Amino acid sequence: MHRRSRESEPPRIDHMEMVDIVKEFPGVRANDGVSLDVRSGEAHAILGENGAGKSTLMRQLYGMYEPDEGEIRINGTPVLFRSPADAIRAGIGMIHQHFMLIPTMTVAENVALGRRSSRGIRLDLDRVGERIRLLSRDYGLQVDPDARVWQLSVGEQQRVEILKALDLGASLIILDEPTAVLTPQEVSDLFATLKRMVAEGHSLLFISHKLHEVLDVSDRVTVLRDGITVGTRRTAEVTREELVTLMVGRELKPQTHREPSPGEAGLVVRDLRVTGDRGEEIVRGVDLHVDTGEILGLAGVSGNGQRELAEALAGVRLVSSGTIDVLGQDLTTAHLNERVKAGVSFIPEERMRDGAIREFTVEENVFLRDHESSQFRRWLFLRFGEMQRHARRLVKEYAVKTPSLETPLKNLSGGNIQKLILARELSRRPTVLIASQPTRGVDIGASEYIHRTLLAQRDAGTAILLISEDLDEIRELSDRVAVIYAGRIVGVLDRADAEVERVGSLMAGVAG
Repeated sequence: MHRRSRESEPPRIDHMEMVDIVKEFPGVRANDGVSLDVRSGEAHAILGENGAGKSTLMRQLYGMYEPDEGEIRINGTPVLFRSPADAIRAGIGMIHQHFMLIPTMTVAENVALGRRSSRGIRLDLDRVGERIRLLSRDYGLQVDPDARVWQLSVGEQQRVEILKALDLGASLIILDEPTAVLTPQEVSDLFATLKRMVAEGHSLLFISHKLHEVLDVSDRVTVLRDGITVGTRRTAEVTREELVTLMVGRELKPQTHREPSPGEAGLVVRDLRVTGDRGEEIVRGVDLHVDTGEILGLAGVSGNGQRELAEALAGVRLVSSGTIDVLGQDLTTAHLNERVKAGVSFIPEERMRDGAIREFTVEENVFLRDHESSQFRRWLFLRFGEMQRHARRLVKEYAVKTPSLETPLKNLSGGNIQKLILARELSRRPTVLIASQPTRGVDIGASEYIHRTLLAQRDAGTAILLISEDLDEIRELSDRVAVIYAGRIVGVLDRADAEVERVGSLMAGVAG
């Protein structure tokens, strides 16, 4: 394996302990006496629902927050990290859920960013590039050092983050929900890399709420619930059912799928063609129809036109040709706000980019597109009291955990942000709902809630197009399943005929 010079190598971490950690924010105690430890050559998973305190705990280990109480020990010695730079010098790296990369810079430039050049004021990107190639070879992280980050897939960008940590000499690496935005193949590649790192003696702290990932990757697992440690188990000695009960405090019941009562044609798409970001045709003559009171699931491997199709239907991407009808009304060239008025709601794939504004409050995000409604406006004046009552009702009805309506959205967990977007979009009582990856990155409890809500919305008469890369989710919720491949619909199956093997073959472009 490639090693950096001993002069710049941080000390090796053989044992890290977090003891009785407490962290409070206004209105919430995020961590309440949490303890865990990890040794070299071990993968330790931190499991819990969104809002359980997982990320807050790891941000203290990485120096982004200081604990209010408790102690962090490295190789038995108490330490205090006042910044991420302190943690990095101690040998700790962190791969954030939202990558900390500059898109316009190359891979080598991102890895070198903030590092002192070995040539003084002259850049040494050639040496950085060579280190990247060596690390890529050693850990199976194939990335071109000269590629610009914006040109890379999400999985490749994550590799760059891991390479940055390895190049800094981190022996303990924190991974915060590392699979939240990855395709199944990228997840498989990541896990192969993580297992190789553990075999080389690295320590991993793996934050997740996905049970199958925890069982696959980790040696031990600590479960948090509402900021408290509820148990630490050896992964080989615990069952999936035990972990679920520890996470949510109750046994989850499977969803019961009632037969639909489809009505009239809610959404009709004919020969739709849409251009991608690089000028190529990405949606190539799609025909779809979704009846009111029906869920049509759209399955496919990421990158086959699902995102562009959803954005075109919602009105945030232009259509090259074809038509989009909602209850017989032609909305092909209608703007987003016109579609909202026509009864179209949209849950976007990238919730923090397209569905919400991080710096706005919870209440402000509820009214991003509804502030012009007559319900909340009188003449030229907003009815702030009515707006606050509406926001408070949605937060309660959809079980959104937030200290207050004035809390900045960025302080909420991913699952609670997704529930807030769901509340906003469904509160309009839509005729058509475009739900794109509605449970990506959310925990088991929030997923169960979202699934139950979508089924109830279907039963209320909404035509729902459910776009998901989670085949289990598609099969569980859908009344019919359409499969998209290379921008075309290659098959539409009734629920009873949508076996995993058949759908999987269609997703791979093999006629079923």
